[in-house]
Amino acid sequence: MIKLYQHTQIGYLTIIALAGGLLFIARLMTVDGFNWIAFTVMISLGVCLVLFATLTVVIEGDVLEIRFGPGIIRKKFPLKEIESCQIVKNPWYYGWGIHLTPHGWLYNISGSYAVGIRMKTGKKYRIGTDVPDDLEKAIRQFI
Repeated sequence: MIKLYQHTQIGYLTIIALAGGLLFIARLMTVDGFNWIAFTVMISLGVCLVLFATLTVVIEGDVLEIRFGPGIIRKKFPLKEIESCQIVKNPWYYGWGIHLTPHGWLYNISGSYAVGIRMKTGKKYRIGTDVPDDLEKAIRQFI
């Protein structure tokens, strides 16, 4: 199937924070010795680093799909179900990751800009992006 739109955003701050946490714990373990709790936290940070380093948005066929990292965590939106979309700016306290906000589910890796989509069912979502104009234009072409 032909990809009609694809963009991958890299979460540099997320990568730096998680890698910094990994290095800090590794340093603690070399100084203080092996600790199962520290090791478990280190593994958790490593998994988060792999899973949440990037956010890829793809429009392929009749589906808008978002994928975090290698694609284990993903969400698909049928384009025919999208009623409208618009560029929005999230307040700083909405943060990053996947969580529920007063404006629906937010999928964000970095920055404060997103494209808000409203489904025909009334559900709302926000997809974080560093190129909101391009994503909004791509979605509008297909809805």
